[in-house]
Amino acid sequence: MKIALIGATGFIGSRLLAELATRGHAVTAIVRNPEKVPMRAGVIAKKGDVFDKEGLAILLAGHDAVISAVHFSDSDPAALLGAVRQSGVKRYLVVGGAGSLEVAPGIRLFDTPDFPAAYLDEARKGGAFLDLLKQESGLDWSFLSPSAVIAPGERTGSFRLGADQLLVDTAGKSTVSAEDYAIALVDELEKPAHIRQRFTVGY
Repeated sequence: MKIALIGATGFIGSRLLAELATRGHAVTAIVRNPEKVPMRAGVIAKKGDVFDKEGLAILLAGHDAVISAVHFSDSDPAALLGAVRQSGVKRYLVVGGAGSLEVAPGIRLFDTPDFPAAYLDEARKGGAFLDLLKQESGLDWSFLSPSAVIAPGERTGSFRLGADQLLVDTAGKSTVSAEDYAIALVDELEKPAHIRQRFTVGY
């Protein structure tokens, strides 16, 4: 497929770029600094601004799907969603956060007293973005939340998927590698199973 990847040089975006390229997809890597995009077969780097709705829509047009891997606090939801709508691309996958996942009925992770203050603003903005998506009827969107801890690690291909509840292992830990997160998102791209849904991945 022909994929537009916004934020292709970030922590998650770079893993997604590698996973997409490995699987043979043609990727337009949309970033602020195209020179930072690694040279790979099938990858084209384009300079783009997530706050420029008109310009971004032009870059996105003609792709089979758009993947957004930008921080919620570093983008404008209205401009981003507006650009995707305007581009005419229907399939939209979003790298989400763990903060809006439920740890108990009606209680999200970012509502808990131990949630790190440094991540609270980003987490809340991610939750607000998800709420916006839930009102979106024109796009075939999917929002993938990681586990509470996502870090560089192994590409194992062995993980669990969930819905709106935080996944924890038998020791009570909630973790996933960035590499396995990328597998889960590209799997969803290739074989859609969560259209207009949020889902999560973890061990």
